[in-house]
Parts: sequence; C-alpha cells; structure tokens
Amino acid sequence: MHKQNFKIILSFLLILLSNFILSQKKFTIVLDAGHGGSDHGANRTYSDIGRVAEKDVTLAITLKVGSMLEKNKDFKVIYTRKFDEYPSLSDRTNLANRSKADLFVSIHCNSSVRPTAYGTETYVQGPNQNDENLEVAKRENDVIFLDEKDKQTFGSYNASSPESLIALKLQQSKYLESSLLLGGLVEDNFVNKDKRFSRGVFQKNLHVLRMNAMPSVLIETGFINHPEESHYLASEKGQNEISESIYNAIIEYKKAVDRKSGGSIAMNNKKPEPEKPAETALKNDFRILLLSSPVKYNEGDPALKGLNYILPLKENGQYKYYYGVTNMASVKDINLKTAKDAGFRNAFAVGFMPNQKLSTGYYTIEVFVGEKLNGNSFILQTLKDVERNKDNGVFYYTYGKVYSLEDAVKLQKEIEAKGIKNTIIQKVYK
Repeated sequence: MHKQNFKIILSFLLILLSNFILSQKKFTIVLDAGHGGSDHGANRTYSDIGRVAEKDVTLAITLKVGSMLEKNKDFKVIYTRKFDEYPSLSDRTNLANRSKADLFVSIHCNSSVRPTAYGTETYVQGPNQNDENLEVAKRENDVIFLDEKDKQTFGSYNASSPESLIALKLQQSKYLESSLLLGGLVEDNFVNKDKRFSRGVFQKNLHVLRMNAMPSVLIETGFINHPEESHYLASEKGQNEISESIYNAIIEYKKAVDRKSGGSIAMNNKKPEPEKPAETALKNDFRILLLSSPVKYNEGDPALKGLNYILPLKENGQYKYYYGVTNMASVKDINLKTAKDAGFRNAFAVGFMPNQKLSTGYYTIEVFVGEKLNGNSFILQTLKDVERNKDNGVFYYTYGKVYSLEDAVKLQKEIEAKGIKNTIIQKVYK
C-alpha cells in the first residue's frame, strides 16, 4: 500500500516537474501598444476616414502580432494593454521586468510638423545622440508626466547629467546588440516585404525603453500626419502587413538567439556538442569602417546613426569613421553586423597592427576648423604650440605629433579631458 502511494506521489511529482520544464521553454515577449486611454498619441482627422489616433492603430497592430505569436507554442505573450486604457510607463516596464521577459516590443505611430515626412523607424535604447530625431524623444518622454507614479519613478532622472548617461550605458550595453538585431530585422521586413521606406534603426534615450532589463525596441510604424501613410496605417491591409512584418522579425530574432545559445531549450535532450576550444586573439586589431567622406561629422550627428565608440580619422582630406575595436574574430563579426543593422550596409572590417609606428609621417590632432581663432580663444589659451594652416580661406588648427595610432588616441583623450571636444585624429604624410 505504501509502495503504491509512493508511486502515485512520484508520478505526480514527475508530472509537475515536466510541466515546469515545459513552462520554462517559453520565450516570453511583452507587447506594448503605445499610448491609450486619455493619451491619444499622434492623431489627425481626414474627411474620408475620420480621425486616425495612434492609440487605436497601435492596439490593433499589437493584438494582431500577439495573436500570431500565441499560435506558436514556443512563445508566451504578455500585453501591457489589450483595450483602450493607459498603463503608466513604469507599469509597462515593471510588468516586463517582473515577467522576466526575453523581449520587449513597443509599437507606435510617428508624427512630424512636416506633412511630407513618411516612413518607418525603429529605436533602441541609447543616450541622446541624434538631434534630427530629438522631437521623437521629446514626444515619447512627455508622456511621463501624465501619471503621478511616473513623476516619482523618473523624477530624479536628468538626461543631461553625465552620471545618468553613464548609468544608462552600463544598464543597456549588454542588450544593445540584441535590440539592434531585432530592429534591423523589423526594418528589413518593412522594406523587402511591404515595399515601404525605412528611415533606419536609431539609438534614442526613451523612457519606455531605458528601464527594461531585456532587449527592447520601439517601432514607429509610420506617420499619421502623412495623408497616404495615415490611410495605410488605418486600413486592415496596412495593419495586417505591418503586424506580419513584426511577427516575422520576432521569429527570425528568436532563431538567431537560439543559434547563438546553441539551440532552443527544446533541443536540450540532444547530446551536448564537444566543447569548442577557447578563441585565440588575432594578430591585428580590427575596426569597422562605416563611411568615408570629405565632411566632418561631430559626435551625435545623424549621419552616424546613433552608434557609439566611433573613431574618426582624417587622411588625405577625407574623414574616415571607424566603429569599435577588437582583436577577437567573433567580436569583429558582431561589430560588423551591428554596423550593418544600424544602416551602414557597405561597412567592412579593416585591420590595424597594434602599436605600429609610422615609418613616414605622423599623427596629429585637428582641434578646430573654421575662421581664424582669436588669440584669447579657449583652444589657444588651453593648448600651447598649436599649429595653424590656411587652405582655400579655411583655417585648420592642429596640435601634437605622435607616431602610433594608440598614442594619438591617448593624446586625443587628454585634449578632450581639458574641455576641447569634437577633435579629429589626422594622419599626415611627410
């Protein structure tokens, strides 16, 4: 009798354990329909279709994406809202964090003072770097003050504070690569499947993303103030196409995550693959060349598409912009993919021999380009022995002379620490 009871209890425990393991296999995604309730978001009234409100469009698309995902046994879908209500931004992010979600997708519609603006955009978390899209950040961040809870949660946050920006970078850096991957897949689907215009993937300091402890994206599905695009957003056809593109991007994203982690949890019954030998460092450092241009772009310029860790080098009158640096092949490949996902489709890796001394010529730091500086200028007062050259009516001011790129980077940082920003390392052939 005792033996029979033991078998029953053991079977019951095995069923519970099996159910627990199966539940652990779910890939949890939080779908956030932007705005809602008293917050209509972007909206505009048209004579033929009436008022198109962001909160209605985002909810319709979100429910369609969720419905498709719920048919896939590998996914667990959580909604921040399923009807016309306004969850505070802290409620949205708290829900995602409490759920230990694997992914957070916030769906929005865009708006602009320019009626000709159109196209899709996807944002991932990052410090404010893209002035062209500042109004997007302002519009999303203004929502923060609709709710007393949000005032308390975000009251101490100061976007201009160096401490806040450093904290943001540390908090989000490990999710940036994954967020960029999903953002790139979404925008690629909009272009290739739906034949729409993509404005790109950008880093932006948006409150609805910055508190999430997981890869997160905010998708701007189109401009409500653009007549043609607004009609598309409000239509069943448009909402179906947009939701399918987002759904397909999420599926491809999960496949990529599974490949990177050695397969989905469901594959754990397979024999483990032999442990791969530790990766050895390459002889050269590798940087990703994003673009070459006669134009100088300062940090945060829209042309750099929100990427951090950019090293500009001036050579033969051309400014070359390099992203990241590593001597590991796997990291080099990741950096290259990040650059391509950010919109630099022609980016490629360039090798640099570490600490290589120039046999001819030298590196110097270009500290200013423009009109002639007054002798009392901050640059000339701060740095001694600055060289000045004039070319086609433009004055070029340079400082220092070193013979390796590493020494040039070190000298540049010393200059920036003195308060002189947006300098360029220049390679001089002599």
